[in-house]
Amino acid sequence: MSVSDSETSSHGGEYKMFRQVTRDRILYEMIKASHSKESRSMWKVLIMDRVTMKVISHSCKMADITDQGVSLVEQVFKRRQPMPGMDVVYFVQPTDENLALFMHDMTGRTPMYKKAFVYFSSPIPKDFIGRIKADTTVIPRIGGLSEMNLEYFPIENQVFVTDHERALEELYGDDADTTPEYDVCLREMAIRVATVFASLKEFPNVRYRVKPTDGSVETTFRELVPKKLALAIWEYIKSYQHTIPNFPQSETCELLIVDRSVDLVAPVIHEWTYDAMCHDLVDLDGNKYTMEVPNKSGGAPERKDFLLEDHDPVWLEMRHLHIADASERLSDKMDTLMSTNKVAQLQQKDKSELSTRDIQQMVQAMPAFNEQKEKLSLHVEIAGKINKVIAEEGLRDLGQIEQDLVFGDAGNKELLEFLEEYEDHNVENRLRLMMIYALADPEKFEGDQGAKLMELADLTPQSMIFINNMRLLEGPPKPKKPEPSGGFLKGKKKANTALRKDKQGEEETWALFRFFPVLEELLEKIDKNQMPKDEYECINESESSSSGRPSGPGGRTGRGGGQIRSRRKAAQTKSDDGHSSDSVVKNATVDLKHLGQRIFVFIIGGATRSELRICHKLTAKLKREIVLGSTSIDDPPNYITKVKMLSFSGYGC
Repeated sequence: MSVSDSETSSHGGEYKMFRQVTRDRILYEMIKASHSKESRSMWKVLIMDRVTMKVISHSCKMADITDQGVSLVEQVFKRRQPMPGMDVVYFVQPTDENLALFMHDMTGRTPMYKKAFVYFSSPIPKDFIGRIKADTTVIPRIGGLSEMNLEYFPIENQVFVTDHERALEELYGDDADTTPEYDVCLREMAIRVATVFASLKEFPNVRYRVKPTDGSVETTFRELVPKKLALAIWEYIKSYQHTIPNFPQSETCELLIVDRSVDLVAPVIHEWTYDAMCHDLVDLDGNKYTMEVPNKSGGAPERKDFLLEDHDPVWLEMRHLHIADASERLSDKMDTLMSTNKVAQLQQKDKSELSTRDIQQMVQAMPAFNEQKEKLSLHVEIAGKINKVIAEEGLRDLGQIEQDLVFGDAGNKELLEFLEEYEDHNVENRLRLMMIYALADPEKFEGDQGAKLMELADLTPQSMIFINNMRLLEGPPKPKKPEPSGGFLKGKKKANTALRKDKQGEEETWALFRFFPVLEELLEKIDKNQMPKDEYECINESESSSSGRPSGPGGRTGRGGGQIRSRRKAAQTKSDDGHSSDSVVKNATVDLKHLGQRIFVFIIGGATRSELRICHKLTAKLKREIVLGSTSIDDPPNYITKVKMLSFSGYGC
């Protein structure tokens, strides 16, 4: 069974960003295309399950779906009112339960709907067609049956998750490989990542991280997770070459698969961008922030929910700026609005001085002014809360010692001096600092030294659980290198302890804006085709060497070689909301007409805000759309909770 050729195909036509392709497939390839001549109504019903409901909610707005003729959205597992005069679109996972519910709806003398158009979110089991054909009353009531191959969650224009919040625990926890959850998690993850390439009609060079070894240490099951996932994804993508029309037969993009061990600093260090600090220091419900706004009728203030998402132009402008820069810009924007806006100027006048024309102008311009002011007030309030926490918790000093440890400019002496003077009692801040130090100088945590350091940091001995569990992700210790004379605090300490080196040619404009995730260096190496083969194996190369065909990377170039990826057909783009490609053009310095081949990176175990920022930054710099995928997007507090659950001992604390 194959998916129909999409208007948003990867080949031939206008370039569209990742989430725009997803949105267009749902709206035009699936919903708009599902209509029978026999239907007496122009409207149709859309039925989804729990997973596909989340897929659509991350991809489209309700207004987009309504524009394509959907009058009712239902959940497949709930009781529903029959609509025998209307067509129905099923967008569901290919599970036995969903198939049984669909068959029950459409079988017998009185089906619930006129004609059914069924779209499965991922490849169907081989027996599904036979089970459907076995009921002769159902067959004539099916208007279409397809594999949509769309089972990922595009949470931003260039970011998707597979929604595996417990991936760390299920794949890397104590004895994880002996549990049924291990195989289920890997299989689901592989299916969902593979459908990204089905949607975009991309055939990737698949690379995965391997731990270099001299053979003295046995490879652990944790170290094999990226390879297992890569091989599973590869099998699904290879099958698309036979089941999806016009699917590429040669490589069109890059896919890098790593796990959280590639960079254990990024999830815990304080990141100083507006986006990262919003999610680290502010009380958000996902991306939702609740704020009091003036009551339109003049009563007590009302509480209103705001979403920090792509459709907010202020958010798009501020999210990757240093918090100090964002605060200054927000203040300037509010001052400019209040001093130059016509409504604001008229409001400052004495009411007796207002003419009828003034009042008319004010009434006409008031909605737009209020919307602008409300949006700016939202971000001014959030930035104010962030700056208050920074001051109260002494985060500037904490951030400085964190970054000094990472870049090798501080060691044991400087850390102990800081701990003696640091007065904030936030346990999590101290724990994050010690996790960074354990990565910078693991020898200081051997034996009972770790517990003593935790005590000096005013942490309980049980806090060593977090350090030990972090080491489960890191893998076996590397062979020790001889320490130069002078010990840790003298001589060439930076060469021994630095987890990062300063990037050449990039000046630090703001204090504490020095840190960057490892992902930045990896993406730049991919762009230059300089990935070390002993650390990042390519499945395509091993496949081609065994089959005798030329290897993918050898016969093509990325951006550096000047090859521009083929374009897609232009599809209908009616909406100009936060999900449309137009909004990306307005808020990014990316020329969509000259983007090279895409780079995809998938991080098992959760991605960070800093990694998200780097993907946006390098898309503009490298002129290649970089799509970040992960099992989840983790902020420091929930990442630390997940680390605690990696071992059985973590459950009791």
